[in-house]
Amino acid sequence: MLPSVLSAAEETPEPVTFEDAQERATDAAGWVQENWSDWLGVGLRIILVVVIAAVLRHVVRRTITRLIARMNRTVQAVDGTALGGLLVNQERRRQRSEAIGSVLRSVASFLILGTAALMILSTFQINLAPLLASAGVAGVAIGFGARNLVTDFLSGVFMILEDQYGVGDTIDAGVASGEVIEVGLRVTKLRGDSGEIWYIRNGEVKRIGNLSQGWATAGVDVTVRADEDLDKVAATLTDVSSAMSKEEPWNERLWGPIELLGLESVLLDSMVVRVSAKTMPGKALSVERELRWRIKRAFDAAGLRIVGGMPVGTDPEAAPADPTAGMAAPSAYASTTSPQSLAAAPIVPPPSPPLSK
Repeated sequence: MLPSVLSAAEETPEPVTFEDAQERATDAAGWVQENWSDWLGVGLRIILVVVIAAVLRHVVRRTITRLIARMNRTVQAVDGTALGGLLVNQERRRQRSEAIGSVLRSVASFLILGTAALMILSTFQINLAPLLASAGVAGVAIGFGARNLVTDFLSGVFMILEDQYGVGDTIDAGVASGEVIEVGLRVTKLRGDSGEIWYIRNGEVKRIGNLSQGWATAGVDVTVRADEDLDKVAATLTDVSSAMSKEEPWNERLWGPIELLGLESVLLDSMVVRVSAKTMPGKALSVERELRWRIKRAFDAAGLRIVGGMPVGTDPEAAPADPTAGMAAPSAYASTTSPQSLAAAPIVPPPSPPLSK
């Protein structure tokens, strides 16, 4: 067997003749001539798909960008007016519109480019069923592995679309509370009362209490002595409320008259009178502080005493109390020579006899 192999290796290939080369070239030209129309059709189809996808993507993204810009211009036009100061936060609307635009542009690009890629693969007569099945399995695996990230993202999208809160709002998110300084698709930033910054994942927020939407309520409880004249107390509170409602800037922060709700509670030594008012969102605390300040000054001028200044039940016109009233009566046991002390003294035992030697 070895000699046959060596002899075969030593054999020289036959030279290619001109007729053979001409025949091969003719076959190649014929094959190209038969398939060039298919190649041209595939190429034109791919170019057409790419051009249509690029143009469609550009048009859709441009339309979304113009829509977001129009929303921002509308906010800027309203900003600075009375309505803009009360109901519109420019930074909040800008961030919300930019976030919505980013999501819409990303979704549009993904759908258009993904569809174009599948159409290009189909032009090469590639079976897409295994590819789509593999992509589905990979998507399920990634979804299970990154379910928290997906949950945060979807929660952030719906929070922004529904406008549950925005920049400048004061919210209570359960896990933390404070002023919203940034709203993202995954994380929301809050500024706490002490200046700390809270990073809250949107997927962890189960409930949201927005303290800056609609209107707020300012309530003040005034505790006075139980023997004060209620008519005088009511008249003083009414005068304070009327004067405060006419002064700047409280006439803008108050969205309704300051109401005297009446007695909240009555005890043996005190009674509580409640005052309430509807205010701008986020201005209830400042209105309460100003109202307490004015009520205290008005009560001092009217001679009305608020419980806490003086001990309840004291009368400054009453006679001073006897300093010896709280002293105990003298005891007979205080003297060592009294019969009671001698009777209570311990009995001294007699001396013991001396010991004999």
